[in-house]
Amino acid sequence: MDLPVDEWKSYLLQKWASLPKSIQVTISTAETLSDIFLHSSSLLQPEDELFLRRLSKSYLVGKDSDAPFFYREQGNKKFQEKDYTAAAVLYSKGVSHSRPNTEDMSLCYANRSAALFHLGQYETCLKDITRAQTHGYPERLQPKIMLRKAECLVALGRLQEASQTIGDLERNFTPTPTPADVPPQTLQRNLHHLKMKVQEKENLTETFPATLAKTLEDVALRGENEQLSSASSSVSLCIDPLKGRYLVATKDILPGELLVKEDAFVSVLNPGELPPPHHGLDSQWDTRVTNGDLYCHRCLKHTLATVPCDGCSYAKYCSQECLQQAWELYHRTECPLGGLLLTLGVFCHIALRLTLVVGFEDVRKIVKKLCVKISNKDICLPESNNQVRTLNWGRGETEKNGSRVGTPIPGCDANGKYGRNYNAVFNLLPHTENHRPEHKFLCAVCASVLCRQLEAASSQAIPTGVNSSQLTAAVTPELCPDVTIWGVAMLRHMLQLQCNAQAITTIQHTGCKGSIVTDSRQVRLATGIFPVISLLNHSCSPNTSVSFTSTVATIRASQRIGKGQEILHCYGPHKSRMGVTERQQKLRSQYFFDCTCPACQTEAHRMTAGPRWKAFCCNSCRAPMQGDGVLRCGNRSCAESVVSRDDLVSRLQDLQQQVGVAQKLLRDGELERAVQLLSGCQRDAESFLWAEHAMVGEIADGLAQACAALGDWQKSATHLQKSLRVVEVRHGPSSVEMGHELFKLAQIFFNGFAVPEALSTIQKAEEVLSLHCGPWDDEIQELQKMKSCLLDLPPTLVRS
Repeated sequence: MDLPVDEWKSYLLQKWASLPKSIQVTISTAETLSDIFLHSSSLLQPEDELFLRRLSKSYLVGKDSDAPFFYREQGNKKFQEKDYTAAAVLYSKGVSHSRPNTEDMSLCYANRSAALFHLGQYETCLKDITRAQTHGYPERLQPKIMLRKAECLVALGRLQEASQTIGDLERNFTPTPTPADVPPQTLQRNLHHLKMKVQEKENLTETFPATLAKTLEDVALRGENEQLSSASSSVSLCIDPLKGRYLVATKDILPGELLVKEDAFVSVLNPGELPPPHHGLDSQWDTRVTNGDLYCHRCLKHTLATVPCDGCSYAKYCSQECLQQAWELYHRTECPLGGLLLTLGVFCHIALRLTLVVGFEDVRKIVKKLCVKISNKDICLPESNNQVRTLNWGRGETEKNGSRVGTPIPGCDANGKYGRNYNAVFNLLPHTENHRPEHKFLCAVCASVLCRQLEAASSQAIPTGVNSSQLTAAVTPELCPDVTIWGVAMLRHMLQLQCNAQAITTIQHTGCKGSIVTDSRQVRLATGIFPVISLLNHSCSPNTSVSFTSTVATIRASQRIGKGQEILHCYGPHKSRMGVTERQQKLRSQYFFDCTCPACQTEAHRMTAGPRWKAFCCNSCRAPMQGDGVLRCGNRSCAESVVSRDDLVSRLQDLQQQVGVAQKLLRDGELERAVQLLSGCQRDAESFLWAEHAMVGEIADGLAQACAALGDWQKSATHLQKSLRVVEVRHGPSSVEMGHELFKLAQIFFNGFAVPEALSTIQKAEEVLSLHCGPWDDEIQELQKMKSCLLDLPPTLVRS
């Protein structure tokens, strides 16, 4: 996903292995990124590009005139099954393959509006109705779509507009409709029904306040930071010869305090791990749902009503405004390169987008100003009379003529401020000397391929890819007159991204069929570059938590941070998810350092069999098993014989497989069978797994979902409380995982009318979630609604 597809990666690694030793040495010992780029680029042959072109064509990113009908038919099937979300996604796929101002596009938009209407998304439904009419919705079908428009307006309380639409329908109604039209008696009946609804609503005296939009505007940073943009005044930027740039607290910080709120400088939606559509599928058109079908490719807003690029079927947006902005900033160049960018991977895509957003002239200035040496110490910095000083205790200060002077901090401007700009992005460390030679060769060749595409584009007009009536005319962008500068910049960004890319995540809610209790999981939505957040150093047990709303990242203190203490972030390997050995290996291979955080130091000195959430237990006395290859009971008085770790691991794998089958039964709504299988899994787990093993919690969570779907709220709560104990041991009592689990428990108590337990759990869940998320968070909003509803309940409905 981040790197090129496996076929292209393997091809280039084989090419590297077949190069003469002298050429490998030349690239391996090159002193500058420019030398690496030029040497690697010279090795790119026509047959290499031909192979890459074949791979790129496997991604069907163009528009297929036969696809809209197929997707419309598939959407209609889902619509008949009342699966309106799936229907909307399939209609969106049909829209993406349709040409503007065609019946195909208008019909797909109209059908999608019907699905959105049944989902209660009336505003979005109205937009789709307008889109259908704009793109030539057939006159014979107009009564159907106008009725839907009137129903939406009534549901939204826009009664004057609804009356006008009904009047237009009555005036324009023809008594001799074609067979495809709405039958006259049905139309008359529906119009009468709507007019009655309008009259009823007009007689209501109660007014309904408009729903407040969820935005980040109400979440402000604490004071303006004159040194560091996007950060609160509670944070300061420092530099150290060993640890580099880092952030510290300038005052005592309380848990939940907002420290950084930063919009991604550039982000690219992750396409997912799916293979190209034609691989192993019965149809050439893909009906699978990916993030690309559900989120705007520019702002990452979730939507079921995407607006597609007119030139390709891949890029989709939440609105015409996002489409316009993406087109003007980068997509007019990326549009014809869609299949190639999917083949080259997300990092290559981000590298290109960075240079397109910034523009060649600014890229050239930065590249010329900063000598791109291999060693981080050799990067030439712009001279400045305004050198940034570190904090008073002098970290990063050096002696000069007997007095202390501040070290200039890379990425800061002439006024000493570090901001969200290309200078800061370019100064993120690429760690060139740490990357393997073959990896640098791979990145350089990928950058070279894109440079050749840009070079070709500069000599001919790039297809507009967008309806000229909707967008300003596309002009060939000012591409690079010197492809070496463009290539060096993209190569540097690709190398930077291994250590500086930030996964943009979202919480997706799921649940078994028939259950109103949701489960949640964190999924990777996109990859972005955040120059301020990239300054945070890693800890396997960090003192901050990150969350995202669209492309905006917020960093909050997850615990008390004392004045002068470093602000720490987790790069992925967290002590609650991995053991110390696995964490150290991952950090060393991806980030090129050995972690010495307190969590690693503590675990390294412990002589245990691993974390409690991975531990096995004795079948006789339930004590934890100890050892490596051969395990013995930790209770010396126990007579239980030794057991092979491999045997227990094999048992655990069998159990995981059974739990997977049970989870599928849950999703399919076969609740009794799921409960029966999970109960057996629970008995098996208790015989050899520690009570706080992660699998024990997963089984209990599944049982809780099944019991909730069956309406047995008391049993559901009992099972979930068992899962909660496992989550607390593994992730901690104030972790975001604990917050999500408490949210589920609150749902169960709420639905079971266990008011005291529900109110208590709601309070705990709010306290935990507020440490990690802002007040706009979906779960916090839902908790507040539940609390308000419970406090208004009459005493007779409260379970004692």
